[in-house]
Amino acid sequence: MSEQSFADLGVSNAVVRALSERGYDAPFAVQRLVIEDILDGRDVLAQSPTGSGKTLAFGVPMADLIEADSRRPAGLILAPTRELALQIVDEMQAVANARALSVAVVHGGVGLQKQAKLASRAHIVVATPGRLEDLLQRGAISLKHVKILVLDEADRMLDMGFKPAVDRIVAKTPGDRQTLFFSATLQGEVGQQAKAFTHDAAKHVHAPAPDAKIDVKHRFVHVAHEDKVDTLVRELSDAERGRTLVFVRTKRGADRLVKKLDQSRVNAVAMHGNKSQAQRQKALAAFEKGRVDTLVATDVAARGIDVPDVTHVINYDAPEDRDSYTHRVGRTGRAGRTGKGVSFVLADQVRDMRKIAGDLGLGDQFESADGTPVAISSAPSRPRQQGGGGRTGGNRNGGGGGNRGENRSKSSSQGWSSDGKGPKRRDRRR
Repeated sequence: MSEQSFADLGVSNAVVRALSERGYDAPFAVQRLVIEDILDGRDVLAQSPTGSGKTLAFGVPMADLIEADSRRPAGLILAPTRELALQIVDEMQAVANARALSVAVVHGGVGLQKQAKLASRAHIVVATPGRLEDLLQRGAISLKHVKILVLDEADRMLDMGFKPAVDRIVAKTPGDRQTLFFSATLQGEVGQQAKAFTHDAAKHVHAPAPDAKIDVKHRFVHVAHEDKVDTLVRELSDAERGRTLVFVRTKRGADRLVKKLDQSRVNAVAMHGNKSQAQRQKALAAFEKGRVDTLVATDVAARGIDVPDVTHVINYDAPEDRDSYTHRVGRTGRAGRTGKGVSFVLADQVRDMRKIAGDLGLGDQFESADGTPVAISSAPSRPRQQGGGGRTGGNRNGGGGGNRGENRSKSSSQGWSSDGKGPKRRDRRR
């Protein structure tokens, strides 16, 4: 049986050509599941993991369903963060252009007036909830002509406290709109929200086959801020190292770290939301083909990365929480191979990282961390402001290498499954 094509799903010739020019000749699994239902005008509930191709799963049919002469905006896509919103725009630009449609992004951190002007004229608006509400309150944009509403990573929007804003925004769209609800889970409160926003929806669950085995050795390294780069260089000199993902907290931090590694004669590339789609594809291709074995990425940009044979994941900047740690480190140790997860711990991160490690059943590994033990002050730890990793709050819409303390962990009652086969499914209900 031949592989199904976009044309087989009913996608227009113009959009098929635009996809082909970008190297997309065959749809991914989640795209095969939902595109026909969306083109038929049905509401859709899609449970799909990040990095599965869901942006084009809703973006492709959306471009075909909206006409160039539609009253604007005719399409609205809500996303939890600025980085993700920008990534969606990059992904959709080519297919939208193929149908003479314009796409505008709305997010915080930049001038409001210019965004409002572009958004009010765009066929499709991609927005974070907070900034969109700003525009709505000022009367700078109207949602009364929205034909298609997309909620992308709806579970994350709920986690970040955006439910009231999302409820208010959805209430301003027409009742007869088509709603496309994409989430990593459709259980609990997320499922209730999905049912409230949709009518007679087609439900699709895209669950990729799990790896036969996920086996990760976790190690924590106490390090001073001024020693982080040198410590990273030593970690990257490991003779057993293959493809390595290095996680940072900010886009600027990613670019800065790549430059510092280059000064140390370490070849690395950065991947984040400020890079164009072409730049991200070029960086990912170089990483996949082995021309570069170190990829420095932010959490959001890395959501679309699914590269085999990643031997090391290094948390250069500490993860935000237990879920972030699991998502990051879970990218290694797949397909029967052993991976290594290394986390740098600054003095003011000890308390937070000890809690994350404890929640994941990695308390012993944390207590045997490499480096000099750091005294814990009685004051609560404060957000870091250093170059590689300032903390970015949800409401902004947006070394010592060696093998000391390197212990294999395969059990946890909360984060890593007791059978050693990797992270458990997260429970989003808080």
